[in-house]
Amino acid sequence: MLKLRRGIVVSVKPDEGAFQDLDVEVDGETRPAKADIRLVGRCGEGDEVVVNVEALDLMLGSGGFDLVHVNLARGLVGEGTAGAHVMKLNYTSLQHSVLPVESERSPSVGNFPPVDPVARSLDQPVGVIFLHGQLPPVAWAAAQAAPGKKVGFVQTVGGALPGGLSNVARSLRERDLLAGHITAGMAYGGEGEAITTIGAIHHGLRDLGWDAVICGPGPGILGSGSALGHGGMYAMDSVHAAAALGCRPVVVPRISSGDPRVRHQGLSHHTGTVLRMVLTPVVVAVPEGFQVAWPAQDVAHEWRQVKVDTAGYRDSGLPATTMGRSIAEDEAFFASALAGGALLGELAA
Repeated sequence: MLKLRRGIVVSVKPDEGAFQDLDVEVDGETRPAKADIRLVGRCGEGDEVVVNVEALDLMLGSGGFDLVHVNLARGLVGEGTAGAHVMKLNYTSLQHSVLPVESERSPSVGNFPPVDPVARSLDQPVGVIFLHGQLPPVAWAAAQAAPGKKVGFVQTVGGALPGGLSNVARSLRERDLLAGHITAGMAYGGEGEAITTIGAIHHGLRDLGWDAVICGPGPGILGSGSALGHGGMYAMDSVHAAAALGCRPVVVPRISSGDPRVRHQGLSHHTGTVLRMVLTPVVVAVPEGFQVAWPAQDVAHEWRQVKVDTAGYRDSGLPATTMGRSIAEDEAFFASALAGGALLGELAA
């Protein structure tokens, strides 16, 4: 069952995006916490709240804070979303209504599926990432390769569900390196809400005029160490959705030269498993000159060597660490993401 505790908000930091950073006193201990403003409203000092304490108690790296479940002082007057009829996080105590981009009001809702299967093809490339940390170098490299092209982000499940938790996505939007942010499936809190990943891709390309899509999870990654029990497997769903729309899937492999875990050294088992199991050919972007042992595959994929600008990305001011490791400590991780972004931009251009 949920590990919920009562607490009192003792300090509130200035708002940054969709989440508030708080300090909450629980059983005499002051603990860091976050409140999803769009879900539970704003908190103030002295408010009595109920917080979910399990992630911090488990000392999870990317989820090392408590989450406000409800604000007992001022959070019981929410009105929901007018006119909405679709729920996210449905049949949980945090279910809330949204206006999906696939609704009857969508400009292209009557245009799909067309009678002529050839007309179904959207043609644009879709870059599929495995970790949220790949998003900044992919978006930056795509912009360098295709200035002026609109690249949007579809956030899938597999990592954190709240779109507002991604400071990276907000920063990329502010720098015009992303044209939009849609949260799909049970992910929520983006600029647009989609019921499905395929609906999000279709809406971004057809209705919003995106030239390319980056598809992948929010911050953090679910994992068990097993071959199939990890959030990276959702990349397979994204590949299939893109291919079904006629788009060209570009897999941005997770590669590491600095991860101490054997299963993530070189080509991560996350990427290797997806490439072995995916049902359609994809283009896999790899850094020029980088050697890695490729897995055996049932489907013949195209491996594309791409020149990357690691120094340029290092000077961009965008996030330059992954799991605490710098570019110098894990150059392969950033180089592979930059290769994926460069190829995505090249195909979009």
